[in-house]
Amino acid sequence: MARAGEEALIARYFAPLAGPGAEGLRDDAASLTPRPGHDLVVTADAIVAGVHYFPEDPPGSIAVKALGVNLSDLAAKGADPRGFLLTLALPDDWSEAWLAAFAEGLGAASRSHGCPLLGGDTVRSGGPALIGVTAFGEVPAGAMLRRQAARAGDRLCVSGTIGDAALGLALRLAPDPGLEATHRDALLDRYLHPRPRQGLIPALRHHARAAMDISDGLVGDLGKMLAGTGLTARIETAQVPLSAAARAAIARDHGRLSVALTGGDDYEILCAVPPDHLADFLAEAEEAGVPATEIGTVETGDGPPRFRDAEGRAMAFASASFSHF
Repeated sequence: MARAGEEALIARYFAPLAGPGAEGLRDDAASLTPRPGHDLVVTADAIVAGVHYFPEDPPGSIAVKALGVNLSDLAAKGADPRGFLLTLALPDDWSEAWLAAFAEGLGAASRSHGCPLLGGDTVRSGGPALIGVTAFGEVPAGAMLRRQAARAGDRLCVSGTIGDAALGLALRLAPDPGLEATHRDALLDRYLHPRPRQGLIPALRHHARAAMDISDGLVGDLGKMLAGTGLTARIETAQVPLSAAARAAIARDHGRLSVALTGGDDYEILCAVPPDHLADFLAEAEEAGVPATEIGTVETGDGPPRFRDAEGRAMAFASASFSHF
């Protein structure tokens, strides 16, 4: 059966997702105007088959990840989502059934997060599938949270739980039949479906001094937050929040703790909060349904952040984070 052409695919699967200013995806560009007194925030991330997801993953889940990793960046900047562009590079063996399921998952995620499609491009990749998203958000003028704005004495906090997705990927690559099925499924789901922490945006705006999302692992991303600033940090790993599923997996193999701390795909928020704002930040996070946990302190110094185990011993890691190169 002949496959539809580009214009027909756009009209059938993506035009129904278009938001205001997108002209039903019938034009070459869209318009987007921030509300008075607000700045636009722009971020872009791509995911590639065989690198960021398994080609056999459900198409709807792939769509949720493609949009979610970008919405996570916006949340870390304190930005409310306004819309996104989609670049879809399809392999030679794509099917309309795959594309229909992808569009369905993308539409559900778009509606759930209030982030409509504004436009993009659909092309043939000549290799593996690539899905690129450019997401737009807005913040009150001058209020975007920066990555490298922490100060000595600030408390470091993370949202949610750390390491679930990295452990899910590890179990995908090397199954552990002895791990309880409910724990295994929870970790695998966290790998498939990032949870952008939009609910934390007001608390971040009110109380955080610096923030970023954890995409490449807590250890490495904290290093990026502090690199070149004349600051370091002390982290108590016993305070790093772990889910029941992660604790169960680590109990079966203590080496998995390093995986949880250095593996990617958390898409939780790491932030630096002034000490006199800490209690209010944690309370507002809890009230918003996105619990946050204090895990350490920013200190003066040039060395990498120091991670200590429950007995106070320094921890070393073979690799601090995921890297493409």
